[in-house]
Amino acid sequence: MRDPSRRPRFLLVQAFTLPPGSPNRYRDDGGTKEANLMNHAAVAPLLADIDWDLHPGPIAPHGDWPVETREEFAVAGVARLPIVRQACESGQYDAIVLLGGGDPGYPEAREIGRRHRIPVTANAHAQMHVAMTLGNRFSIIDISETHNAHMAELVVRYRMTQGLASIRNIDFPLPRPAHRGRPTLRGEAEAHARGEPSGMLEAAEAAALAALEEDGAEVILLGCSGAFWLQGPLQARLAERGWDVPVLEGYRCAIELARLMVNLGVDASGITFPGDPPAHRRRKRIA
Repeated sequence: MRDPSRRPRFLLVQAFTLPPGSPNRYRDDGGTKEANLMNHAAVAPLLADIDWDLHPGPIAPHGDWPVETREEFAVAGVARLPIVRQACESGQYDAIVLLGGGDPGYPEAREIGRRHRIPVTANAHAQMHVAMTLGNRFSIIDISETHNAHMAELVVRYRMTQGLASIRNIDFPLPRPAHRGRPTLRGEAEAHARGEPSGMLEAAEAAALAALEEDGAEVILLGCSGAFWLQGPLQARLAERGWDVPVLEGYRCAIELARLMVNLGVDASGITFPGDPPAHRRRKRIA
C-alpha cells in the first residue's frame, strides 16, 4: 500500500531507442528527461504533482528504424519486458506507463506488473477506454497501411470492436527503409510549429471529417505516438467547422489512466492476469 503522504512515482518507458547515427530518426533527442520525452509540453501538467523517470527503452532490436510491422512490434515488445520486470522488482515505482502508439509488449508487461501490484498502462489501450467514456464510437486516425493492420488487431484484442467506427489512413508513415523516397512524418511537426503548411495536418483533418461525417465516429484517436502533435491543431480545426468532439492522444491518456489507478489503489484483475501459480483454479472461463 502506497504511503499517501508520499508523492507517487511513475516510470515512463519508451518503446525503443534507435541506435546512434540512425538515418531514420524523426526527432532530436535532448540531454534531459524532459527533452527526451517526445510530448513533454502537453503532458507536463499531468506530471507536475508526481515524481517520474523516463527510460529510453531498449536499443531497437529489429534494426535502425521505427517499428511498423507485426514482427517489429513483437520483437520490440519482448525487448521491453526486462525493463518492466526490473522496475517492478526495484520497488521504486507506483505505476509504469508504456509509451508508443502500438503498445508493444503491453499484455505481458501488465502480467508482470500484476505480480507486484503495480498498474501498467499503454497508449492505444488507454485511448480506447477513455474514448468509450466520452462517446459511443471512435475512429483512429493512423499513419500507414501496415500500422493500420496492427491497430485493427489491437481493437480486437482489447474487445473494442463494438466501439470502432473506422481506422482512417493518412499515409504519412514513419521514416524507415521501406518508405525511402516518399513523404513521411519526419519534419511535419516542426514545419507546423514554424507556421508552415503541413500535408500531414491537412490529411488528418480530411480523415477526421470523413470519420465523423461518413463513419459515425463521435471521438477521434491518434494511432501513432509520432503523430502526437496533431492533437491540438486537429481539435481546433474540427471546432472551427462546428464539430465539438474530443481528439485524444496516447501519452496523456496512458498517464492519466495510471494516475487514476494509483489514486483508486487498484491494478489489473487477478483473474484476468492469474498469478504463478494462480490462487484459484476456475473450472470454466468464457472468452
